[in-house]
Amino acid sequence: MADPMRIRAQVAGGNATVRVLMAHEMETGLRKDAAGKTIPAWHINEVAATHNGKTVMTAEWGTGVAKNPFMQFTIKGAKAGDKVAVTWKDNKGESRTDEATVT
Repeated sequence: MADPMRIRAQVAGGNATVRVLMAHEMETGLRKDAAGKTIPAWHINEVAATHNGKTVMTAEWGTGVAKNPFMQFTIKGAKAGDKVAVTWKDNKGESRTDEATVT
């Protein structure tokens, strides 16, 4: 299982800014190891976020996203105490979901 995501969600006005740092190697499938063998592709290809159980953001990613990707988005109408969950799935079938409380 992958390391937990670091999720921060902070209210400013009537919106919450959500910052997410995901731990993932994000291999393109184009690099070679020290022996000259191609390292297989391994990257996040789906990301989704929910606010109190309702989907507020989805994204489809490819090989062009950096290792340990950072993502930021805004949720309108969020308030302190609300729950924000982020889920990613990669091309090898692994997935991870983590949750944070809006502060």
